[in-house]
Amino acid sequence: MTLHIPFDNSYARLPDRFYNRQQAEPVRAPGLIVVNAALAQELGIDAQALAEPAGVAVLAGNTVPDGADPLAQAYAGHQFGGWNPGLGDGRALLLGEVVDRHGRRRDIQLKGSGRTPFSRSGDGRA
Repeated sequence: MTLHIPFDNSYARLPDRFYNRQQAEPVRAPGLIVVNAALAQELGIDAQALAEPAGVAVLAGNTVPDGADPLAQAYAGHQFGGWNPGLGDGRALLLGEVVDRHGRRRDIQLKGSGRTPFSRSGDGRA
């Protein structure tokens, strides 16, 4: 069974200042705990394919599925009482976006996928 995720990556079409393209750091011997089959169906993803070794590799960040465009999102805001224009996802990668069966745009993100330029000296795995 082949894993297919119907990506439509609008965020990756924004100017480069909004993100940093990068790959996740590989995970040794990833394992699956549970798949939310109802959510997978809503997103147009085969839950059984997610539970197979190739699907687990995608969920762990070890494999990039076709159509994904992994990136760490940049943002700005107040931090420690002052404006900081250089904030961003320090341990998360947006794999891409899908439009669910109700027409809502949903992010598919890996959390704890390793360091990004926004990690501020953290390890990116917490």
